[in-house]
Amino acid sequence: MEKEQKKQKRFVLVHGVCHGAWCCVVAVDLAASGISTIKVEEIQSLEDYSKPLLEVLSSDDDEEQVIIVAHSMGGIPAALAADMFPRKIACIVFLTATMPDTKNPPSYPFEKFVPSLTQEELLDIVFRSYDTHVPPLRTVVFGPKFMAKNLYQLSPVQDLELAKLLVRENPALSTDNLSGTKPFTEQGYGSVPRVYIICGEDNQIPEESQRLMISNFPPNEVIEIKGADHMAMFSKSQELSTCLLDIADKHA
Repeated sequence: MEKEQKKQKRFVLVHGVCHGAWCCVVAVDLAASGISTIKVEEIQSLEDYSKPLLEVLSSDDDEEQVIIVAHSMGGIPAALAADMFPRKIACIVFLTATMPDTKNPPSYPFEKFVPSLTQEELLDIVFRSYDTHVPPLRTVVFGPKFMAKNLYQLSPVQDLELAKLLVRENPALSTDNLSGTKPFTEQGYGSVPRVYIICGEDNQIPEESQRLMISNFPPNEVIEIKGADHMAMFSKSQELSTCLLDIADKHA
């Protein structure tokens, strides 16, 4: 008798703030990111920002489950998607990402556990404000110096140069700016298996902060990639690929 084959899972990759699908293998551009034609000042809610991801899941076959890989601040849109479509998601992989819990506002782990930067440490980050709703929409865009020091310090220089050309202004996902104060639900997001991948040399979300988020809302599995900066898809691409294939095999 032939062995029953496991059904393959499809990856949906969710980029972090200011980045886009160009920093992933196969991915979606969130609103006002990558090649999205939406202007940042048009975004009124977390749902607006996450709409491209939500559309991918709403259009999928009800019988097909995906594995969402969320990088950095992409953890918040990924958690929203899981809250809305828990049965369509086999697993969420948080790659050095903000991992919300089900008791606090979505941005709580980042605001609580990631150290605030001093004015000197912000370097050439640019913050803006738009009076498109109340309170005003606050946005952020990374500068070349900040990316070189905090995001890409161990990544190939060509990837940093690409990022300098492609990063876009994005909403700042904080409690009072889009992500809101309502926690995600236990029966939705809380019911989806989670894996956290620690990047050991991340200057943007330090390892200590990653571990505090893990302690705050323990996932089903924790994996560490030593020597990976914040952009593990560039600095440790082979190791990350191996991790994702192993995760897919476990959740197929």
